Amino acid sequence: MTAEAEVLGELRRLRARLPQLTGALAASADGLVLAHDTVDGEAESVAALTAAALGVGQRLTDSTGQGRFRELLVRGEAGYVATYAAGGAAVLTLLAEPRINVGRLHLEARRSSARIGQLVDGALERKDLN
Repeated sequence: MTAEAEVLGELRRLRARLPQLTGALAASADGLVLAHDTVDGEAESVAALTAAALGVGQRLTDSTGQGRFRELLVRGEAGYVATYAAGGAAVLTLLAEPRINVGRLHLEARRSSARIGQLVDGALERKDLN
């Protein structure tokens, strides 16, 4: 099984645990889609916007002395967009309904982002060794 298939499996398991999620996306830090369980047309634009938000988030945490970027939560009228660092090279972005339990969202997303980070970082290490 490829890392991409494993990441997609993790996204699907996360959506099964959190039925209020309307989309899930794993992307590289520079905005390339790695795997997604979202509407096809929106994955690339969400990944690109995530990369831009990640850059701002990283600069904000650095300049305020808060350490490395870990997560970002945006609340809109129709729900949430949450982005989590996933290892050294990827991010997890989730779209959620406004009725989601934010504490549970963070709990489940942090677990999934750690797993996705392991998968992506491991795949990159194997690629570098070859």
